[in-house]
Amino acid sequence: MTHAGSDELTPVEVRFYAAARAAADGLDGTRLRAPTLAALRDALTRAHGPRMAQVLGTCSFLLDGVSVAPDEDAPLDAVSTVDVLPPFAGG
Repeated sequence: MTHAGSDELTPVEVRFYAAARAAADGLDGTRLRAPTLAALRDALTRAHGPRMAQVLGTCSFLLDGVSVAPDEDAPLDAVSTVDVLPPFAGG
């Protein structure tokens, strides 16, 4: 599957929860362009550093409310929101 260049992609809203929010220096979210979940993870690691990379390794991801973990090749071209969900205590 080919994707448009990253500059042509519509940015997706990325929402952080719990430990992911802490790793993002307290940000509730951000907007990024990425063709796949793997590319998004790379962009988040570049933006927020090794702590974010460590947290992302434990996270589940929802693309417009649908779980995709661990599908790194999940395309983001038609996705508007990505929720980054670390494991929660008790559940």
